[in-house]
Amino acid sequence: MIQLYNTLTQRKEPLKTLEPGKVRMYVCGMTVYDFCHLGHARVLVAFDVITRYLRHSGYDVTYVRNITDVDDKILRRADENGEAFTALTERMIEAMHEDERALGVIAPDQEPRATGHMDDMLRMIQTLIEKGFAYAADNGDVYFAVEQFDGYGKLSKKKLDDLIAGARVDVSEVKRSPADFALWKAAKPGEVSWPSPWGDGRPGWHIECSAMSTCCLGNTFDIHGGGPDLLFPHHENEIAQSEAATGQPFVNYWMHAGAVRVNKEKMSKSLGNFFTIREILEKYPAEVVRYFLVSSHYRSQVDYSEENLAEASSTLTRLYHALRGLKPAVDVPETDYDARFQAAMDDDFNTAGANTVLHALASEINRLRRDGEEVEASRQAAVLVRLGGALGLLQQDPEAFFQSGSGEGPSAEEIEQQIEARAEARRNRDFAEADRIRDTLAEQGVILDDSREGTSWRRA
Repeated sequence: MIQLYNTLTQRKEPLKTLEPGKVRMYVCGMTVYDFCHLGHARVLVAFDVITRYLRHSGYDVTYVRNITDVDDKILRRADENGEAFTALTERMIEAMHEDERALGVIAPDQEPRATGHMDDMLRMIQTLIEKGFAYAADNGDVYFAVEQFDGYGKLSKKKLDDLIAGARVDVSEVKRSPADFALWKAAKPGEVSWPSPWGDGRPGWHIECSAMSTCCLGNTFDIHGGGPDLLFPHHENEIAQSEAATGQPFVNYWMHAGAVRVNKEKMSKSLGNFFTIREILEKYPAEVVRYFLVSSHYRSQVDYSEENLAEASSTLTRLYHALRGLKPAVDVPETDYDARFQAAMDDDFNTAGANTVLHALASEINRLRRDGEEVEASRQAAVLVRLGGALGLLQQDPEAFFQSGSGEGPSAEEIEQQIEARAEARRNRDFAEADRIRDTLAEQGVILDDSREGTSWRRA
């Protein structure tokens, strides 16, 4: 049985879904005002692996990941660009999808947008007002009355009294309590807005996810996930407003991916160590980046560095080397490696442990090939590809992997021409020229591998 760490209870628990064999999961997605960065990649890949493994284990998964397409940051950036906010969000959504596809992230089953659920948000806000959990302020804002909801802080383990005592309150504050948060924001003159019973405005960030998740998955669903920075206040506020509105438990399991650091420092624009996904993909093949993110446990902190990416490239290359030149067999039954892989992944999606199994299997394939047991090697290669697929890895043709790269260096056609020239030099016993060609290609980041079948190549 799959055990997963529940942030709500702060312990591992067996996965018991509301409907046997089915998982309903919602993950907070992007606020689309700029290109996705490395922290987004961590969340995208982490929950992609979780979805893949749940399906690999036989679960019918409904995976919902939202898009926040109206927000103060979006409106501010669109104004700076001199464009409609919808033009900005459409462009950034397409860029996000391009990044996802590059990283091998499967599209969610549903991808609701905030602007498509205004009526749902308004209904939820009205319900909260009628139940006494929210109030309309004199300026047209609507706030959630945190002190009216028992159990506020149960996810983050923060105490309401401490939050109130530590809050800074402006002189013009219209909230009843400094801990109250906005459900609806009154529009200033000229701002993008929607009509509401309390005046023109737009929704607060937290109510968006409560409305979209319950509309797509019901009042109670199995798993809610997101990045580490969302635990408080976003997810805490989601729980409060959702459970206050429906009177039912909101989510059974809360999951949060680990933070990303760069060279052992917090990733920050102010520190100049802030990287977008596409900037990273200009330097490293996409599957190497994915392998780097998958090779550590999803809850652990990831340290991005040139050295760690180089190590990821080297270790992924070893896995593909085991597959190179083999045609995986078909219809291979489960093996001991499947059981070991499952044991690791059933333990809170422990990809680090699962990765150890992949490398043990690759070593076994290499041994079989050395011993001339090609048939059994092909059977084990099928297992390696099958298990790799549960992590979104090892699905390329090995030659395509080895010949992929950042786009720098000679083209494949130029490399093949040089390999043929080297072969001709060797036939003529001009070994100095053959060595020169090999060394020149190596300087250009191309490694030649000679075997009985001929010469193959890969980018370093």
